[in-house]
Amino acid sequence: MALLDKTDVKCACTTCGQVNRVPVDRLGSGAKCGTCGEPLLDGKVKELDPRTLDALSKKDDLPVLVDFWAPWCGPCRMMAPEFAKASQALKGRARFAKINTEDHPAVSMKKNIRGIPALILYQGGKEVGRIAGARPARDIVAFVEENGKLPR
Repeated sequence: MALLDKTDVKCACTTCGQVNRVPVDRLGSGAKCGTCGEPLLDGKVKELDPRTLDALSKKDDLPVLVDFWAPWCGPCRMMAPEFAKASQALKGRARFAKINTEDHPAVSMKKNIRGIPALILYQGGKEVGRIAGARPARDIVAFVEENGKLPR
């Protein structure tokens, strides 16, 4: 597992899009957006729209794992609780989000999504890993740890 070697990291707010600088030693202690006051790293999976997805994938220093899913997809619904468990397990070290491909079909084409659920890991403005299919929480955590640069 590679480590993110910085004293502070950039985190884009999933509510207002503002980029915030958070000291690494405060990542697990309830950092909030300086503009809107929303929690930045609460360990919850955030539902995104395409604009917010672009902000997170391009501006965040932390790994951002995005689940591309649809409500009609059985494996997507089955994996949702496991994705939430993985998000809690990596709270303060990685961020987790979802984008509904039914509500935002252009995203699937732009990101070359061929099947769902699809998990794409972004960090430092680029895609650093991708896996497809429903996964248990331990596999999701292992994927992020193996492919992302996590803070110490």
